[in-house]
Amino acid sequence: MGVGKSTVGKKLARELGYGFIDLDNLFETKFKIRIDDFFEKYDEDLFRTLEHEVLNETFSMNKVVIATGGGTPCFFETMEKINENGISVHLEMPPAAIAKRLQHAKKPRPLIKNKTGEELCAIIKQKLEERKAFYEQAHYRVNAINLEVREVVKLLKANSKF
Repeated sequence: MGVGKSTVGKKLARELGYGFIDLDNLFETKFKIRIDDFFEKYDEDLFRTLEHEVLNETFSMNKVVIATGGGTPCFFETMEKINENGISVHLEMPPAAIAKRLQHAKKPRPLIKNKTGEELCAIIKQKLEERKAFYEQAHYRVNAINLEVREVVKLLKANSKF
């Protein structure tokens, strides 16, 4: 959350000549509800179940870069499925940098709604720790601060699956 998955994903797709899919946008289009509204009306468990279904639909697609939500890989053995069906890249960033970005984000984030400052940073640290085992399964882990997308392209093109 907040590391720039959508921004980097769009640039990466453009560099590769691929299509781009933001899983959150796909979810909102399919279910005709904004994710933050979904969280207010329903719960995270239902969201994760439906999000997983939407992600599974993308596995049959070719030549696309898919930006998932930060929690997506952490449920229903999704990280394994992502790795089986494509090349995964985890964008890493220190919690303080993520907090700063999220404080200025335009898009509402349900899991951090009404949180600021130290509270926000503490939540980010907690989420990163909870998700660490899943994120570490990514094929590539890339420092997202001052990220050069062309370097990621080189890294991916060196991969035999690519």
